[in-house]
Amino acid sequence: MLTRLDDYPIHQTAEPIARTASSDRYTYDRYWYNGHDREGSFYFGVVLCRYPNLGIMDCSLSVALDGRQYAFHGSRRAPVEPTETEVGPFKLEILEPMGRHRVTITENDTGISCDLVFTPRTACIEEGRQTLRNERHMIMDATRLDQFGKWEGWIRLDGRELAVGGEATLGLKDRSWGIRPVGEAYPGGAPISSFEATHFCWLPVHWENRCTLASWFEDAAGHQWHTDQCILPRYASMSDIPGTTDPAASVWHGNVGHALELIPGTRRASSAVVTMNDRGGESLEIKVEPLLLHRMKGLGYQHPEWGHGKWHGELVIAGESWDEADLDPLALENIHVQQVIRATCNGEVGYGVLEQLHIGASASYGFKDWFDGAS
Repeated sequence: MLTRLDDYPIHQTAEPIARTASSDRYTYDRYWYNGHDREGSFYFGVVLCRYPNLGIMDCSLSVALDGRQYAFHGSRRAPVEPTETEVGPFKLEILEPMGRHRVTITENDTGISCDLVFTPRTACIEEGRQTLRNERHMIMDATRLDQFGKWEGWIRLDGRELAVGGEATLGLKDRSWGIRPVGEAYPGGAPISSFEATHFCWLPVHWENRCTLASWFEDAAGHQWHTDQCILPRYASMSDIPGTTDPAASVWHGNVGHALELIPGTRRASSAVVTMNDRGGESLEIKVEPLLLHRMKGLGYQHPEWGHGKWHGELVIAGESWDEADLDPLALENIHVQQVIRATCNGEVGYGVLEQLHIGASASYGFKDWFDGAS
């Protein structure tokens, strides 16, 4: 089962690249992007993922605009050739590795199409390996890289064209791979309590001359079992970026301080103060003001129909939209969110997103059950 990648010296096992080293059914390899207007007038997200052991490839584009959210979804049998990153009208092109990427959706029956180019403004940062087990098997074992940049192009939906313009449209590329719960739940074996309380926050911010990232996973007791904290220089043009990694980047190690004000009856922040802490004693306090809400179900997360890695057929596409005001904020498919935010730190103003996923009880946030809201 040879593919074009086998002509490069990149093999990690004695198998061809098309045969993944793990037999875990939850193996995945994902492209994920977001983009947003600096002041929060719109947000869009893009995802494409290959599940080699499920034989599935799926994708989504989701846009939040004027109180309404739109989503394009596509799914197909995964191609044998891993460099084939197309699902019907959807196509992802790597114009330069760790450089510009292009996402296009040609005209189709959903009425949603786009032509978008991501251009990086920083080098890449490798987040720490995320590993979580239950009493019997691995739940998550993944690596993620992040790269900050800008977007140019357009999106057409609902009979209108949204201009996506250069310096005013900030964004992020997130590449992750490994093992994560995807596809249908595995029903076999003796019953176990396979899910634990999970609380995840992710805060990437674009500042004038740098970008920062703070993220953390907590359990029900408030223990941070994984954190990522980094500071990356931000460059005027892609040609100024010194390489895949930047020797001037800083990676901090320590717990992330967080004080989130939650909207009553939800699990979503109305404001936040996040404090990055390094073991060496350095710290940065970032104040966060949400500007625009995006539900991650538009990109397949917890979506009851278009969840990640589900079989729909040889090639299927669909479109949907909804008004934010009509949603139950505590339904499972609506809890996972990203909000466009304005941030301040030592008098400097930055822009980015705050991602939140809170499922289960939490000593930090006062949740008592799986889906109760803040009081």
